[in-house]
Amino acid sequence: MIRAFALLGAMACPSAAAQSLPDRFMIDGVAADDVLNIRSGPSPSDDVVGTLGPFTLNVEVLDQRDGWAQVPTPEGWGWVSKRYLADNPWPENEVPRPLQCSGTEPFWTFSMYPRGTEYSELALNEPTPRVQTVVSETIAPKGFLIETQEGPTLTRTLMVDGRICSDGMSDRPFGMSATLFTQAPDGNYVQTGCCTMQVN
Repeated sequence: MIRAFALLGAMACPSAAAQSLPDRFMIDGVAADDVLNIRSGPSPSDDVVGTLGPFTLNVEVLDQRDGWAQVPTPEGWGWVSKRYLADNPWPENEVPRPLQCSGTEPFWTFSMYPRGTEYSELALNEPTPRVQTVVSETIAPKGFLIETQEGPTLTRTLMVDGRICSDGMSDRPFGMSATLFTQAPDGNYVQTGCCTMQVN
């Protein structure tokens, strides 16, 4: 419990790198048989670098400029017209789902879905992710603190805060950073990574 409060306090402390969580929108006004183009710059004449479907939810907006919104793509980022975005606000007093955090060295993924929470790690070479039981969720203005239990002796504490993050492997920017603290019988360890709501 002391560790949880310490982490939450650190999350609330302002710093030069801190910012708010990314704004969340959904696609609106795009025909069912059409797509919204993601362009390389904030202009209709810029190249198309990706698309978003007409019913896409949880669109993360990292920046805004002259009627355009910067959004991440699988391998980078681009711009969409704000006229096709409608508010899809963060839920009050709860961690949004889906939320997926991941990192490298070793490759790991911590995923929260409406159906449940999972952890997987490439080095474990397991066919299915490990089920996590959520013990608590704590909300702060610029992030979340999630505590989970995996079996009787292993716990994980995930801290998510609103800071631009890079996975070190692609040009894609993330609007949230993650620190995952695992407390296990064979030793505790810390992993870092990035988080997104735009889960494929």
